[in-house]
Formats: sequence, C-alpha cells, structure tokens
Amino acid sequence: MMIKDLGGRVASVWEGLRPVTRKMLVGALQSDLSPASSVKKTAAPFDAHADWELSRLLSALDEQSKTKEARSDTAKLKEINQLADTCAHLLEVQTASAEVFIQLAERALQKHDYKKLDELADRLTERFSAGEIAEIIRQSESVQIRAVAMESLVLLPVPALTGLLDDSLYSGIAAAALEQKAYEFESDEARDVLEQYDMTSGNAEE
Repeated sequence: MMIKDLGGRVASVWEGLRPVTRKMLVGALQSDLSPASSVKKTAAPFDAHADWELSRLLSALDEQSKTKEARSDTAKLKEINQLADTCAHLLEVQTASAEVFIQLAERALQKHDYKKLDELADRLTERFSAGEIAEIIRQSESVQIRAVAMESLVLLPVPALTGLLDDSLYSGIAAAALEQKAYEFESDEARDVLEQYDMTSGNAEE
C-alpha cells in the first residue's frame, strides 16, 4: 500500500503520525488476526495522543472514500476502507474519549451497522467514565447515540452519577439518569440523592 496514492489529506495526516502509531497500524494491517485482536500483540503502547492521531486519520480516510476519484478506482477504495476499518478497530478497543466514541457511533449509523453500535455501547460501561458518557450525551446531535449513552449512564452506580451533579455542564444529564434509576429501576439510593439535589437546587435559586 502506498499511502501517497490514497489522497493528499490522508498522506498529510499519515506523515504527521508518530512512529509508534504507524507501527501500531502496520502491525494490525499485517497481522493474520482481525485488527481488533491484534491490538494486544502490538509492541507499541496505546495512549491519548495515538487516540487523537488515529481519529484524525480515520476522518481523512472516510472523507477520501466518498470522493469521485476513490469510488472510480475499486482497488484504491478497497485499500482506503481496509486502513479505515483498521483505525476504527484500534479505536474501538482502546478509546475512552467522548469525541471518538461519537465518531465511531456515527460511522456505524451511516453504515446501518447496528450490531457495531451495540458493541460500542457495551464498551461504554466497560471503559468510559461517567463524565465522558455524559459528554457524549451533551455533544452528540444524534438521538440514537444520546439514547445509547443515557442507557449506559443509568447503569452506573449512584455515587458515579452523584459526582456529576456539581458540574453545571452535566448536572441536568445526571439528574435525568438518577430520576430514571429512581423510578424505573426503583432505586431508593437514587431517589434520596435526587431529592437532596432538588432541595439544594431550590434553595440556591431562592
């Protein structure tokens, strides 16, 4: 695969990758296993900067795959999609970022891949903090993505949600999650926290 042949923006983003991130990608591409499984076999550690790099490369590849030039060349389009899918797999396994989750979830929705969306949703409760899940709800314009994130938020322990009530960005989201836990899941702990929050909020407004 010649990266320079996959489009100017793709080549530019690729050139900006650190060697450790390139090594991770090349290792995943060359592995006989699926990209997701081969992540654990790569020697390079995954970090927040790699998260950002792979997200940028995935955006560039998905953008390039929609161009007339790429669609008119079957072999090139296959290479673009292969590299894009590898980036996505690596991110799915490693990311704990709200922005990247939204990117991956929107990609799944565009492909009508609802099984993938379910898999992504499972990873929310496995790896994402309450704050990052709330950030997904705050940032995403997709009703489906917001619903998936809210379902995951409601499954978190009450103390994890309580910590968000003091943050003006997420207090409304946390209160909604606590309300669902209190009345749909009959959680007395959630109801007590919510009542205390309502009393405190009312006193603050006065």
